[in-house]
Amino acid sequence: MTAKEFKMIYDTHFDNLRRYLNYRSGDQQLSDDIAQSVFMKVWTKKIEVASGNLKSLLFKMATDEFVSHVRRQKVERSYSESINLRVIHESEPENDGYGDKKVRFEKALGQLPEKQRTALLMNKMQGLTYKEIAESLNLSQKAVEKRISQALNTLKQNLNQQ
Repeated sequence: MTAKEFKMIYDTHFDNLRRYLNYRSGDQQLSDDIAQSVFMKVWTKKIEVASGNLKSLLFKMATDEFVSHVRRQKVERSYSESINLRVIHESEPENDGYGDKKVRFEKALGQLPEKQRTALLMNKMQGLTYKEIAESLNLSQKAVEKRISQALNTLKQNLNQQ
């Protein structure tokens, strides 16, 4: 694809793509970012102009980017909510005798790699299945199983060392 062809595609479709994304998201800045991302992919992958219906391809790419963005936001929000819950619990007085165990557990949890901790918290705190976690993180179900298994083993080792 030449620069001239790309400019023609960009000039023809960018505004329509951006309006479509703005309709879906209600966020002008996000719409601009996703539309630009789609055109960056078109440029870097050198998609041919004559390769079928280019307009539908652009809209499909934009929809996929938007859905991925929404999924990432959902995962980030739920993860941050689970962290906020832990902070709230830490500030409460410990009257049940389990305070020391809780502190040790949270310290061991904090030592986990982020990917393992995220998968573990999604499973244990939010009750998501391995399949649901795999879909939201764009991973295979086996990868999620492996992350959670490794997280549990690491937690066990860290708690035994303390």
